[in-house]
Amino acid sequence: MATFDAATRSGLLLLDDGTELSFPARAFDASGLRLLRLGQRVRVETDAAGVVVRVTLPTMS
Repeated sequence: MATFDAATRSGLLLLDDGTELSFPARAFDASGLRLLRLGQRVRVETDAAGVVVRVTLPTMS
């Protein structure tokens, strides 16, 4: 994870290949998480258009 704004519940992910991928508040809200930390590894789910729909921790289902 590259950035997370707790006020807006949105942020920017940095993928292993260096690609930046932003996520909206609704993707964070779908996870059930309360907070994300800089550098934390996350699992990303996207829709058919490539929009992030859920950001979770790798240990969550």
